[in-house]
Amino acid sequence: MIVGLTGGIGSGKSTVAKQFETLGIPVYESDGQAKTLMQSSKKIRKAIIEIIGKKAYVDKKLNTAYIAQKVFNNTELLAELNAIVHPAVRKHFLKWSKKQHSPYVIQENAIIFETGSQDFYDKIVLVTAPVDLRIRRVLKRDNTSKEDLLARMNNQLGDSEKIPLADYVIENIDLGKTKEKIEEIHRLLLEYS
Repeated sequence: MIVGLTGGIGSGKSTVAKQFETLGIPVYESDGQAKTLMQSSKKIRKAIIEIIGKKAYVDKKLNTAYIAQKVFNNTELLAELNAIVHPAVRKHFLKWSKKQHSPYVIQENAIIFETGSQDFYDKIVLVTAPVDLRIRRVLKRDNTSKEDLLARMNNQLGDSEKIPLADYVIENIDLGKTKEKIEEIHRLLLEYS
């Protein structure tokens, strides 16, 4: 069984993913894997340079700050980039998932609903948190400006749009309550699988 784990930036997807891992569930972190593929695949690198330019890589290394600056205020360019990267990540994930030996696997993916890929999953877990808390978390964690963060948030659907589409919702404000909810969802997923 394939479970999607999603939520807006700063909602705490990684924290939730780590909790599922402590329960023995393999988690595929799409964002990190996408960066690895963007770095290692010559085919992807060539396609990215074609749409974004040579500055997308500096000394053969992915220039994430430059790419983010270019795409997060340009929805067409972001869609082009996603059309290059997402199919490669999906293919890599499916290969990875076949090697796992567990009742279910999780693919952590921030933009499941934004890309219309919810049909790839048997179940979807949505992580939510109030916007002001998400902003505080990201500004504390990342080397980014509030302006850049808000541009990224504007490219994601709001929680109110995602909640009706999700099978399970974890409001990630209090870690103790979050862990309880994860254990409850884990039990339900084991019954379902």
